[in-house]
Amino acid sequence: MRFHVLTLFPEAFRIITEYSIIGRAVERGLISVEATDIRQFTTDRHGTADDYQFGGGPGMVMKPEPVFAAVDAALANIQTEERERTPIALTSPQGHVLNQQLVDEFAAAPGVVIICGHYAGVDERIRTGLITHEVSIGDYVLTGGELAAMVIIDAVSRFVPDVVGSEENVRDDSITSGLLQHPLYTRPAAFRGMAAPEVLRSGNHAEIERWRRRQSLERTLKLRPDLLATAALTNSDRAYLASLGWDGGDV
Repeated sequence: MRFHVLTLFPEAFRIITEYSIIGRAVERGLISVEATDIRQFTTDRHGTADDYQFGGGPGMVMKPEPVFAAVDAALANIQTEERERTPIALTSPQGHVLNQQLVDEFAAAPGVVIICGHYAGVDERIRTGLITHEVSIGDYVLTGGELAAMVIIDAVSRFVPDVVGSEENVRDDSITSGLLQHPLYTRPAAFRGMAAPEVLRSGNHAEIERWRRRQSLERTLKLRPDLLATAALTNSDRAYLASLGWDGGDV
């Protein structure tokens, strides 16, 4: 999986390429993260990547020429078939909010080009003539798109084989499974008057799975009932949720 990040601050991506799980994945060659300075593709001696708005207004706007040129360079050495399957994403508070469906879509691609938005925004021709996806990580505004790009890279990388130690862990995680994850406990069994549930220490795997499923259903109903509308629920799940007061719709 190749990530081509086009940014005004390429040094920022050291935080994920040199540390933790993503850093190890880069070191092992499972993914690559190439952060390129958009200013390399400017044509003036000052490396100007932004300009004033036509029509006036506060804030600068990212210019189209260096962004288009940077994307062309990122895709130049990729075969045509893979290039056509490579999403070109722009980080923007106006974009589609990142969710598991979009993460799955990106993970199925051979790579992703991510343009980090900045300033007041980007020239509209970048949006209409270049990108395939406009992505937000939430309904708030950041000082730049670098953190959003890192979130995308992290979320997508988890679905690259061998990046995360256990594929079962990835599949059963909150959201990915369709529900929120059940509570987790480890040693010690008792801590400051709080005990891990006896069922988890019973060795009865059928009862453990039943408890975990019900806890996952309860937690989802309480915290993210909207997920139940699309979750793969069994008749037993629905009956248990109904016993908790769920009426079959979003609560």
